[in-house]
Amino acid sequence: MDPSKQETNQKKASKTMAKKETQEFQFVVYNTMTQQKEVFKPKTPGKVCMYVCGVTAYDFSHLGHARAAVSFDVLYRYLKHLGYEVTYVRNFTDVDDKIIRRANETGEDPISLSDRYCKEYNIDMSDLQCLSPTHEPRVSDHMEQIKDMITEIINKDFGYVVDGDVFFAVDKFPNYGKLSGQKLENNRAGERVAVDSRKRNPSDFALWKAAKPGEPSWDSPWGPGRPGWHIECSAMSAHYLSFKFDIHGGGLDLIFPHHENEIAQSCAACEESDVSYWMHNGHVTNNNEKMSKSLGNFFTIRQITERYHPLALRYFLINAHYRSPLNYSIVQLEGASDAVFYIYQTLKDCQDALLQLQEEMPNDGKPARISPDAKECISKLRNEFQVKMSDDLSTSLILTGAFLEALKLVNNLLTMLKKKQQKQQRLLVIQSLKEIEKEVTKILDVLGLQPPCSYNEVLLQLKEKALTRAGLVEDDVIRLINQRAEVRRNKDFLKSDQMRAHLQAKGIALMDVGTETIWRPCVPVQQESGIVPSEGQKVPPKPETA
Repeated sequence: MDPSKQETNQKKASKTMAKKETQEFQFVVYNTMTQQKEVFKPKTPGKVCMYVCGVTAYDFSHLGHARAAVSFDVLYRYLKHLGYEVTYVRNFTDVDDKIIRRANETGEDPISLSDRYCKEYNIDMSDLQCLSPTHEPRVSDHMEQIKDMITEIINKDFGYVVDGDVFFAVDKFPNYGKLSGQKLENNRAGERVAVDSRKRNPSDFALWKAAKPGEPSWDSPWGPGRPGWHIECSAMSAHYLSFKFDIHGGGLDLIFPHHENEIAQSCAACEESDVSYWMHNGHVTNNNEKMSKSLGNFFTIRQITERYHPLALRYFLINAHYRSPLNYSIVQLEGASDAVFYIYQTLKDCQDALLQLQEEMPNDGKPARISPDAKECISKLRNEFQVKMSDDLSTSLILTGAFLEALKLVNNLLTMLKKKQQKQQRLLVIQSLKEIEKEVTKILDVLGLQPPCSYNEVLLQLKEKALTRAGLVEDDVIRLINQRAEVRRNKDFLKSDQMRAHLQAKGIALMDVGTETIWRPCVPVQQESGIVPSEGQKVPPKPETA
């Protein structure tokens, strides 16, 4: 067959296969409203509108906040990867009882205090490589939209005014409880709803709160005051996305009453209000108890990233399915840190080798010729990524299996390059490395795990964190390596092994490469000899404020 015709046929076959793959791998998500997985179909073809409830900014954000942010960042990235134009809105609550209480304690203006913690939150998000949403609205900037929605709710007889306060009448909304399955009688006053004898029904919730001395307030048709908690998200989501949009997300704890109340408010204001998919991430637990500020059993993102690289924390967070509970564990964080070090070390070695061999790579514009093993590896990698991600973002299953096999093959091919080979065979290895690396980095990019700096820099950062946890500096490790070298020269191999084990217990692995000894971070191993983990292995202290 004419080579040019053969190449044309191959391209046609490739396009047909790509089309078939697109049809086979439909993106399905779990919809809390229907309690089942559904094929994702946006209201407007090619465009997705998504609203996610953000933080109440009055303190440094904790691990639970990180999980919600990373979970929906993966969704955001994946939707963009699928070719959608995504409008992503994530709010800040900067007017709230908790903010006012904290401001009174510190003597600060509540809005200024909240602004400071909004900025700190965004620093944490940048460290965790969460992409900035399209819009990050704050309550204090959207009072007009909030008041307009409350007015509409009152006009339609779903709200009532009592002494400057405005309440939502849940009895007027027969579908109340359709998201959570909760019955009205379960919305007990005094738990998530304030006790107030002026309410028509104890389950009625505040849309507007009359001003109190020492609290920030805004003028309104019902007198000075501020919004209740739930109304802000209804008003801001409608303002940026309209009353009809595709995805509303948040933590599992927001299903009731927050999201339930949002549905009631939005439907009361606009009968056609409709969210296609309600998505919720699972809790982070500490000793199997939900991690939260109110329980005082939380760790801030900062406390963790002081000791572990933010990319290791991100890996830890996506190494469980977003809907499942995630138990905080030092062992799992150590494992995540070790895993990302291995990934980046492998990619650095690959990149270094390809840089040195750049002159040997063909530049004729033809498709790269790669080995059968590499073809199979890339095919598996693509297939597994598509299957798992399209199945409700099963990230926990992506970084194993074909992904690890790809890294293993990269290391095997790098070893082959060190051996003498014929020119054609060598070229095949080089091009195979290049194509596998390309595929691996695509996956890391969608998962938000591709470093913002060079692999060398991120590896040095990971080593610095390991030294911090071990309570050492690099000079200490070099000194111990030199002492051990002297011990080995004296053939005292028992002592040499003990010195290696001592460092391994602290999370520092020594590797003898020829006549040289190098070190890298590892998961700390407690030895039978009674060596205990260093202070670096203890759980971070609880913050002073809870």
